[in-house]
Amino acid sequence: MNRFCTLFDASHLTRGLALHQSLVETREEFLLLIYCFDDEAYDILEKMRLPSVRLVRLRDFETTALLGIKSGRTRAEYCWTCTPWVIRDALDRFDLPEVTYIDADLYFFSGPSVLLAEFHASEASVLITEHRYTPEYDQSKTSGIYCVQFVTFIRNDRGLAILEWWGTRCIEWCFARFEDGKFGDQKYLDDWTTRFAGDVHVLEHVGGGVAPWNVQQYEVTEGPRVNGVPVVFYHFHALKWWSTGHIDPSGGWYRITRATRDLIYRPYARALERALERVRALSPGFRLGLFERESGWRGFKKRLQRRMEGNYPVIPART
Repeated sequence: MNRFCTLFDASHLTRGLALHQSLVETREEFLLLIYCFDDEAYDILEKMRLPSVRLVRLRDFETTALLGIKSGRTRAEYCWTCTPWVIRDALDRFDLPEVTYIDADLYFFSGPSVLLAEFHASEASVLITEHRYTPEYDQSKTSGIYCVQFVTFIRNDRGLAILEWWGTRCIEWCFARFEDGKFGDQKYLDDWTTRFAGDVHVLEHVGGGVAPWNVQQYEVTEGPRVNGVPVVFYHFHALKWWSTGHIDPSGGWYRITRATRDLIYRPYARALERALERVRALSPGFRLGLFERESGWRGFKKRLQRRMEGNYPVIPART
């Protein structure tokens, strides 16, 4: 069984539902532990009774140490701070031999077992994934070499020691700015392959961790595949879902080709639409996670300019 944990509040509820459904559709056995960072997310998910899911309320997870720093951090910074502690709580609360933390805005196009098999073959205790930036978007110096999007910890002495080190650092400092070689929870991972030599494996499978900051370097074909390799998961970072039903893949930050739009973003757009319908069946009028689209001539000009640059926004197919 693949064991995962994730965290999100109601603003990412539809993304979390799309993530869960994508795991279901891989037809691999899994357990998904969802740490609900507000009561609205918990209450809606509890009514849904999703298969292979266990829910944890925020108040049942928060420790004295986390509560002590909470008021000094933004909502995003607090979520980043909590990531290693969610992993530790998942291992302990559910007595798991290992767990993989996954971001709520991931979507699986094929089964993740191939990634975990590579990790297990390495005999390491921790798995991390690189950003693999396209050169024009390389932010390694400020945002980190590695991305906290899919990280696995085995419950052994070395895995727990690394997790404890990371969690302590995040309590000490975890902010959305680059400062003294740190950024959020992420830059801490930069030296793990040397600091914890032999205990950390860097994922090699190119289909794990395809994202808007690296997809430009690949040929995207049916499957979807990148350079002929099946995409295992795509990280839909920076995606904006407008209240009009349109989806902007990256808010203009990254260049998205027509093939990437049609083969990767359109299926995700349909998954988000289905997720929103499920939520609204329980909570009519639910709008969290939707943005108001810039209208008028200025908005049209921006969209036209990006289209001319070969950057294609998405219009999701209704379901």
